[in-house]
Amino acid sequence: MINTNAFDYINVLDKAADASWIRNECIANNIANATTPGYKRQDVAFESELKKALGGSSDVAHMDQRVAKVKTSELTPKAYTDLNGYSYRLDGNNVDIDTENVMLAENQLKYSGLLNSIDQEFKNLQMVMK
Repeated sequence: MINTNAFDYINVLDKAADASWIRNECIANNIANATTPGYKRQDVAFESELKKALGGSSDVAHMDQRVAKVKTSELTPKAYTDLNGYSYRLDGNNVDIDTENVMLAENQLKYSGLLNSIDQEFKNLQMVMK
């Protein structure tokens, strides 16, 4: 397995799970600071990076080949301050607690799905090795 692409999907899913974990931390921080004057919400940019990495090459037709070409070292989740010039309140805070709770639930489902996918990839590898 030294010169194989057996772990390509696992590596990409691992990066996506890492991004989801970081997003969860950002959302939790947003919720904790929902009443802090001047606080600006944070989020994580990853999906656009992954889409660019997967779709950047139009000469590749199959997803297996697209995933094999992804350089996971270049896939890094980036936290950023969202809507920096926008505020819901007079004190400058732009966190909407209801939106954050919905985003937290969505992110938890996404993270769970990613972990299930990683688990399934390892099960596929185990089945092949038997």
